[in-house]
Amino acid sequence: MPRNSLTFEVCIDTAAGYAACASVVDRIELCSALDVGGLTPCPGLIAAAQESSIPSHVMIRPRAGDFCYDAADQKAMRASIEAVKKAGLAGVVIGASKGDQLDIATLRELVAVAEGLEVTLHRVIDLLPEPLSAMEQAIELGIHRILTSGGAPRAVDGQATLRAMQTAAKGRIEIMVGSGVSFSNLAELAQNTGITSFHASCSTTIPVAEHLHHFGFAKTQKTTDREAVLNFRKTLDSLTT
Repeated sequence: MPRNSLTFEVCIDTAAGYAACASVVDRIELCSALDVGGLTPCPGLIAAAQESSIPSHVMIRPRAGDFCYDAADQKAMRASIEAVKKAGLAGVVIGASKGDQLDIATLRELVAVAEGLEVTLHRVIDLLPEPLSAMEQAIELGIHRILTSGGAPRAVDGQATLRAMQTAAKGRIEIMVGSGVSFSNLAELAQNTGITSFHASCSTTIPVAEHLHHFGFAKTQKTTDREAVLNFRKTLDSLTT
């Protein structure tokens, strides 16, 4: 349960991220490859999630690129959801599109496989021209939460849409704001959108050795920053006092 009325989720892609978030974060979005927006994590990260007391919601995204999935992709996604259920974790994060709309048939099947887990619709919604219509479809599918930046690359530039979604949701689904969210713009986003659920990476960049870059093993490298996590939590708590 969140420690106050404002919820704090951090996305991580390393086992060390759990230590950086300990006793501070309400929920983890567990991924691999955050540099491409997050992919399905490996079994080792799933095992790390099992050892943590923080509820973990696992990204179900089998590859980088678009969110239009063929039969092979969908089979991999179903298997990943089953693995999350078997591991006893809290939830999954899914999304699929078809043209300029949600892929309802695929999402309905994934939600059915995820029965018993919390389900978040990820930022595929930010690529769609009618986010409010997509939100209504997500509600009908029984999805619990939507992660969104309001259709902009950064949430601070999507505040009008975020507020419209929060108002239209009327408590039927949780709207969680993410993308470029930090302790420095948290108060602005909370005040201007009315949203009470926040998603951030709280990461810092690590210099990449030239030979790693040269051989293609890393373009960038980031790690969850405990200080950034603490600053986010402190700022979030100050908004409720």
